[in-house]
Amino acid sequence: MLKIREYVKVKTLEEAYELNQKRSNRILGGMLWMKMSDAQIQTAIDLSGLGLDQIEENEEEFSIGCMVTLRQLEEHEGLAKWSSGIIRESVKDIVGVQFRNLATIGGSLFGRFGFSDVLTAFLALDTYVELFKGGLVTLKEFAERERDNDILVRVIVKKTPGRQVYLTHRNTKTDFPVLAVAIAAERDGARVVVGARPLRAMCVNVDDAWKEKLEHADCTPEELRELAGELAEQVPTGSNMRASAAYRKHLANVLIRRGLFELHDRFAADTGVDMDKGGQQNAD
Repeated sequence: MLKIREYVKVKTLEEAYELNQKRSNRILGGMLWMKMSDAQIQTAIDLSGLGLDQIEENEEEFSIGCMVTLRQLEEHEGLAKWSSGIIRESVKDIVGVQFRNLATIGGSLFGRFGFSDVLTAFLALDTYVELFKGGLVTLKEFAERERDNDILVRVIVKKTPGRQVYLTHRNTKTDFPVLAVAIAAERDGARVVVGARPLRAMCVNVDDAWKEKLEHADCTPEELRELAGELAEQVPTGSNMRASAAYRKHLANVLIRRGLFELHDRFAADTGVDMDKGGQQNAD
């Protein structure tokens, strides 16, 4: 049972940071996973009065405050358009609308949960996190770090041109994913992210020669299957109550293959290439 002795709605990030240096204090996100824990918190730190609940967009990037909810991400038309819909796709099956109206992007990313759809999707994009003391770091670097007492203030998504896809497999519609895969081919490179392994999401870079063939829709179905197999082999998987490591390894191959075929078809549609060469109908 969660016990909180004191509650402080802070007026500045500096006040929040100073309070957060004490190990028994904790910053509140949406209070959805935390309330199910047995933690004893001396001071709960509330950031909701700092205006960090907005998504701002300019010509170069999206700036997403840490208190923005998953429902806001789901409904934001600009993010949906720029990310080929993968942000919306990654959150739409997380429990239900009431849950997504409370869960925050800050809590979802700071937790670096092994089951996280949100971390998987944002890792595929050109994403940075702004830390109060640590400054701007890539989400990939942040995801590999251990937790500390800094504060995640904003998430920055650069408007890097490219195409993205997101796929998951769930035992039931609103359950945690058995496996999640996000694939992006952007100006700065192509990458495959595999989440819910059930370990923390992992990013695998795609060779530039393969990226170029994908972007020119110049892959045969056999080549796409070969590439999917090579990428899946690089991803360690584990077992839990939802699936075995062997099943997840098989799923990784299947979802990566389907994602590559979908991406290939989108590039083919963009360039007017004959889709029979590597079309989605061959993904199986």
